[in-house]
Amino acid sequence: MKEMTSGQVRQTFLDFWQSKGHDVEPSASLIPKDDPTLLWINSGVATLKKYFDGTVIPKNPRITNAQKSIRTNDIENVGKTARHQTFFEMLGNFSVGDYFKKEVIPWAWELLTSPEWFGFDPDRLYMTVYPKDTDTYKLWQSVGVKKDHLVLAEDNFWDIGEGPSGPDSEIFYDRGQGYNNVAEDDPENYPGGENERYLEIWNIVFSEFNHLPDGRYVEQPHKNIDTGMGLERVVSIFQDAKTNFETDLFMPMIQEAEKLSGKKYGANEKDDVSFKIISDHARAVTFAIGDGAMPSNEGRGYVLRRLIRRAVLNGKKLGIDKPFLYQLVPVVGEVMKSYYPEPLDQKDFIAHIIKGEEERFQATLNDGLDILDGRIATLKKSGETVFPGEDAFKLFDTYGFPVELTVESAADEGLHVDMKGFKAAMQAQKERARNARKDVNSMGSQNKLLMDIKDESQFTGYDELTTMGANLTHLIIQTTQGDQEVDQEVAAVTSGQAELLFDKTPFYAEMGGQVADKGTIEDDQGHVVAKVTDVQHAPNGQNLHFVDVVGNIQAHHAYTLKVDRPFRLAVRKNHTATHLLDQALREVLGAHTHQAGSLVEPDYLRFDFNHQGQVTPAELQKLEDIVNAKIFAEIPVKTTETDLETAKKMGAIALFTDKYGDRVRVVNIGDWSIELCGGTHVKNTAELGLFKITSESAIGAGVRRIEAVTSQAAVQYFDQQLHLLTQTAKIVKANQLQDTPDRVAQLQKDARETEKELAALQAKLAAQQANSVFDHPVEVDGLQVIAAQVNVDGMGALRQMVDQWKSKQASDVLVLATAANGKANLIAAASDAAQQQGVKAGNLIKAIAPIIGGGGGGRPDMAQAGGKQPDKIQDALAAVKDVLVKEK
Repeated sequence: MKEMTSGQVRQTFLDFWQSKGHDVEPSASLIPKDDPTLLWINSGVATLKKYFDGTVIPKNPRITNAQKSIRTNDIENVGKTARHQTFFEMLGNFSVGDYFKKEVIPWAWELLTSPEWFGFDPDRLYMTVYPKDTDTYKLWQSVGVKKDHLVLAEDNFWDIGEGPSGPDSEIFYDRGQGYNNVAEDDPENYPGGENERYLEIWNIVFSEFNHLPDGRYVEQPHKNIDTGMGLERVVSIFQDAKTNFETDLFMPMIQEAEKLSGKKYGANEKDDVSFKIISDHARAVTFAIGDGAMPSNEGRGYVLRRLIRRAVLNGKKLGIDKPFLYQLVPVVGEVMKSYYPEPLDQKDFIAHIIKGEEERFQATLNDGLDILDGRIATLKKSGETVFPGEDAFKLFDTYGFPVELTVESAADEGLHVDMKGFKAAMQAQKERARNARKDVNSMGSQNKLLMDIKDESQFTGYDELTTMGANLTHLIIQTTQGDQEVDQEVAAVTSGQAELLFDKTPFYAEMGGQVADKGTIEDDQGHVVAKVTDVQHAPNGQNLHFVDVVGNIQAHHAYTLKVDRPFRLAVRKNHTATHLLDQALREVLGAHTHQAGSLVEPDYLRFDFNHQGQVTPAELQKLEDIVNAKIFAEIPVKTTETDLETAKKMGAIALFTDKYGDRVRVVNIGDWSIELCGGTHVKNTAELGLFKITSESAIGAGVRRIEAVTSQAAVQYFDQQLHLLTQTAKIVKANQLQDTPDRVAQLQKDARETEKELAALQAKLAAQQANSVFDHPVEVDGLQVIAAQVNVDGMGALRQMVDQWKSKQASDVLVLATAANGKANLIAAASDAAQQQGVKAGNLIKAIAPIIGGGGGGRPDMAQAGGKQPDKIQDALAAVKDVLVKEK
């Protein structure tokens, strides 16, 4: 068998399917776009759902791709098995209602066995087939697969619930008995069994049914092919590697880890696990951060944080005690640069994020150790021998503290961890995450009516806002059939809602963050017959108008379509402003920033972008200054339609989440901002008038949001701010507006001086009360106790009295209470002698705080609480005696 590099395997696969008329789709971002059902892109088909459920009809129904993916379901197994990875590439070929079984099976056989392509030995290939899928069984035989190489398997049926489904056929490569890890007579020793001899390399799904909500399976109007071939697995065959890790996709990272640790891969099985984990996680976090994900405590950010911490801990096991993972970023970039140049281009930024996370983890790890040690000490003191599984999970979940370290530390102190409880807590968390997304369909059912409409519809909205003589080609309403809403084409309507398709339209369909146009539809008499409330793209790309019908509308009649002019003009100003802001962000914050979402409304714009840390006021001011300078410079905004390659040569910026056709639209603002965009824009930047940022905030890990206004909305914003300033000037009695800051500063100074005087008086009052309170301790079970209500202003004054109590050593236990601003405050303190007898201030305060309708806690020596029932203070103080007796 020929030897091939990973890059050659990937390219050979894509070249083969391109030779069969497939378009090669570039890999999409790991971060799903408009898909709340996925945390990460986890397969090749995940980015093509819109094609398979009929929401969008692709330009070419034959598609192939190499899609980067992340799966973390079995993260604990990474490094311990031959095949588990978090980051991997899925090679796939897809047919959207085009070819089916009789084409794809011969082609698959050709790719696998032809010397021109992969050139596998046919005798080493086995196929599993769904028992009822006799067509597939016969087709595999027709291309030369022997009967004893075809295995019937009941579980060969791909089904994700509601939506497309169908039988599948898995392809296995026989690596020979030398790779087998089970006995010859083992029941798992067959293609599809749990063994290392027969390696699954490809799965071909024949998506031919719709799984309905009522559980029935009906034939899809358009049958599809969806295949998935794991690149890492196939490469391990070509490179005769025992596992995926001994290939050119992982070994460069492992070799770098060898240099950093001084240990050798292959010398020790335990060390090998750590080397594998580090190489896998380095790939995953490099690509994820490159695509815009950032470490955090939730969602995909939590996954990133866990991967980085897991790699760091395995580095420690290899003897690497300083940040190191970030040094593997350029190594990952070099390995993958032939097909994914982005990680190498962003290596400095990615490494910076990873290094910062590694450094923070050191402190977090120490916090976890402190909590673990404290919990173990408490359990031992209580005579316990079991470390609770819930506590082990909390350490793992909150601090990233590995459960195996908890097990080791507990064992050193004679405790064993309740792993059953730990796993139950882990499963409960997984269920919560699953339930949070279970009500969202992962893939919808096909809408045959809209999918079959192929009539062209010309968008005239770049040049005009009113289009006359637009022919209504399709008039669609929703009707009920059984318990389902279905679309139905009708000849006429006079009321209700409808969906309209015209041969031409000036109405912009929502896309690229820009909201859809609104407006009216008039008949030949000038009467409004419908109000356009929304415009979306139909599966074949036409602009589909959603309307409220107010008159008689008939299919195949001509109408005048009028876009709401003020609405459109306001929207296009804000859309151009997003382009100016996008480029300004790169200049001010750095080239690593890129768009992570946008919304263009008529009254404001919203722009999301990747950036670690808050944007400072000075940076926000600089952004405003740059954008306004471009507005005041009256720069022409030019739009050009060209091919994608020419656009890239022009320097046009393309969003990684978008797909582009053969012809693209380039929006050029003075050769300063050049972007691919299908939206509507002003003719000159001067039309924006003014730009003002109204807010900047974080919306997720490493993602910031800026909201801004332009034109009339910006003027209104400044008017509002001026009105507020005028009101403030009156309140602080400033003679002129420009005197307001100085007047406010003087008032703040006066307030601080008053606060100091008040604090001094409170301290004096507290000292006076302390003298009388501290003179009268009572004995409770051998302890000197002071429990009293005092008249001071809040918790700060109570803490001052505790300090005085400590210096005077007035008693063993102190409990003070005060009522201030309608609330109750409690504070408790215990001397060293009292603590040695079992008294803990924290336990004492927790016991009496509910009496005042509140709660609190603290250290053994001092604790505090607040409550909503100051009238219950005396009851709480009276309870101190009983609590102390129980404590001892």
